Formats: sequence, C-alpha cells, structure tokens
Amino acid sequence: MQFHERVSYHDYEGIALDLAERERIVASLGDNPALVLRNHGLLTTGASAAEMFNNMFYLERACELQVAAQSTGQPLRLVPEEVARHVARQYDQTIHEDGDLELEWAAHLRTLEALDPSYKD
Repeated sequence: MQFHERVSYHDYEGIALDLAERERIVASLGDNPALVLRNHGLLTTGASAAEMFNNMFYLERACELQVAAQSTGQPLRLVPEEVARHVARQYDQTIHEDGDLELEWAAHLRTLEALDPSYKD
C-alpha cells in the first residue's frame, strides 16, 4: 500500500530506441515514484539510490504478491480506501522521517556484501 495512488502506467511501444519515448515515459511517470511499463517491466525513482532501490524492491514484491493472490482464483479482498491512504502516509513517515530508509539500505548492502563483495569493484 506504500504505492497507493503513486503508481503510473506507460503502454509498451517496443524496444526503447526512440529517444522521443523518453519524454513520453517522463510524462507518464509524472510526480509518482513508480511506473509500470505495461507488458514490459517496472521503473522506479527516488531522491537517492537507496530510495530508488527501496521503491523497486517493494514494488516488485507487491506485483509478485498480487499475481500470487490472483492465481488462487478467489476474489481479492481490497482494504478500504481510507486504510490504504493511512498506510501510505505511515510508510512515508517511517521511510522519510524516522530513518528507516537508511536502516534498510544498510541491510541490503550487508546482504550484497555477503553474497558477492566484488560488487564494489
């Protein structure tokens, strides 16, 4: 729910070789931190590498969970609109005001270091 009302969409236009598509992608993104490139993939932004990675990490997981939930064939139980807005505000507070972003980023870097320290090369 951290992306509630903060995800944009862009229709697939083929291999991104046309520089004019760059402007259309930026326009599609608008002020949102996340963009679903329909039939193609995900794109996220952030004020830092940590924020961009955090956005991608959780957007990808949200997509995976939605596909898993829909694959059950059961109707989805959506949370009420006011709850979704409340959770989005809570997320903003913990990430941007309480310092959780720095803690999560440090944890991801430790995981990466354990998996393959050559990433620093």
